[in-house]
Amino acid sequence: MKTYIEQASQNTRLQEGTQVIEQLLLECYLNPGISTKELARKTLLPTPVAAAIKRELIKAGALVQDRGVRCTADGLAWIEREWGYGGLDHSLYYDLLDETKWMESLKDILAILEELFALRPSVDVQIDQSKCTPETSLRRAILCLKQHALIGKKILCVGDDDLVSVSIGLLLQRLFPDGGHTVTHVDVLDIDERFLRYIETIAKERGLPIGCHRLDLREPLTENLHGQFDCFFTDPPYTLQGMGLFVSRGIQALKREKGLPIFLSFAHKSPAFMLAMQREFVRMGLTVSANFPQFNAYEGAEMIANRSQMFILRRTDQTKPEYSETFTDALYTGEVKQTLRTYRCKQCSREVYVGIHGEVATIEQLKNEGCTGCGNDTFDMVAKKQVSQERNDKDDHTAG
Repeated sequence: MKTYIEQASQNTRLQEGTQVIEQLLLECYLNPGISTKELARKTLLPTPVAAAIKRELIKAGALVQDRGVRCTADGLAWIEREWGYGGLDHSLYYDLLDETKWMESLKDILAILEELFALRPSVDVQIDQSKCTPETSLRRAILCLKQHALIGKKILCVGDDDLVSVSIGLLLQRLFPDGGHTVTHVDVLDIDERFLRYIETIAKERGLPIGCHRLDLREPLTENLHGQFDCFFTDPPYTLQGMGLFVSRGIQALKREKGLPIFLSFAHKSPAFMLAMQREFVRMGLTVSANFPQFNAYEGAEMIANRSQMFILRRTDQTKPEYSETFTDALYTGEVKQTLRTYRCKQCSREVYVGIHGEVATIEQLKNEGCTGCGNDTFDMVAKKQVSQERNDKDDHTAG
């Protein structure tokens, strides 16, 4: 038997995909009596398109037009059963949507997180770890809620030294105070066994729906993780390669549905770097639906002024990972600074040296400038060699 979403999707064939149908139905559940014009505003759809979706959901038996639009008894029961909204604290939910109220409403959770964050393992600067604040971790979980990507969803954390999985688990417990919510699940991928053990310990002690998997993201995802998740979070190494790799692994794990969100935290960078970064988004078939400057705060991360931005990217029907096989390029900041890498143009096969002692300093500069032979901006890394630390130190001293 087809679901309400499948029935409505079959007859509307939206370019936006089924995500917007889900959101419209959910808005009717959360705001009974909502007007069609308000539905259009909340879903960012033209009013005629919102009205067409509404009509199909009425035909399917999920909605009824009655002093605005509201769910039928069957539609209400289906949402609470299939999406796990039964038992939701609606008052708290609305408070969390208000930027001025959420911190007061969740001060008990914030206190718990402050205790847990104080005991987390020390950062490993070799793999570009940095400690975000408890408030930032919780803000990420609330952002996920606001994007309708939390309740009833399968969520992935591609790296989680920021304990976003724990914040999501604790937030769910507050949203469903009577317990019994079993639909949402969070999985964590990380190379650092210390953080995985710590997250597993917290999840076991507090009954949080979290599963942990040790994985070096240089290696491809295992098949059982492909196409399984509704969204993912990542705060990757602040190199172009690091961003591309972590987002690529997350893309592999996402379900093959248009509109699914990606929550990407990344340092504020130069215009040249941001241009190269957005070219990577286009290359991977992703759209930027939102950007929040200085969204993330970190402890002791002076190199990025203790702040980074949050992107919300969206999957399209052209989305594909840039890296799907084993990754062999320099990844972390220290590696990028200490290697000389040879890149080959994918179009004309011209080779160029990239690195502190190369023809071009960084891969983002190379992609911005393009191949000097043909102007193409896509390259394969074909070789790399370590630059001696002594030489790096000398160059740094001279530059200073």
